[in-house]
Amino acid sequence: KQGLYVVEAVFTLTANQELAHANVFMKHLSDFNGENIEIDGTYPVEVTNSVVELLENADHNETEEYENVYREFANEAEREGHIAIAHSFRSIAEIENEHAKRFGLFAKLLKENKLFVSDVECEWMCLNCGHIYKGKNVPEICPVCSHEKGYFVRVELAPYYPEKELF
Repeated sequence: KQGLYVVEAVFTLTANQELAHANVFMKHLSDFNGENIEIDGTYPVEVTNSVVELLENADHNETEEYENVYREFANEAEREGHIAIAHSFRSIAEIENEHAKRFGLFAKLLKENKLFVSDVECEWMCLNCGHIYKGKNVPEICPVCSHEKGYFVRVELAPYYPEKELF
């Protein structure tokens, strides 16, 4: 609603990764088909219309999963002899840390009014068409596809953009 397509893309990317995590856990649960297992836990509910607050809340929650929640789950699974499940929790905890950093970076850029502005000239990519624009500020409208400035991201934050030839 606020024209921040790049932030929507960050949340969508992360949500798709979380779905992949859920599929890992669902596979582990399928190994217990027909059994009754006890699962107990809590998770915060935080409702806001502020994009910065959403990003900060997401950063905080992902950090909690990384530092506490999944590590405890891994330790418990290991105590119960479920080594593969413990491994999954530990591996996914590391990914949650990357999610936290991603959300924190975008919250910081928004708070500092630097999501679409830079102190130095840099390259910006339109996530809709791939146009690369050089400047300190993104254009209000992409000169190629006419999408709003909310589609632009610093090239170094784009999902894929080679800095140099890899091979």
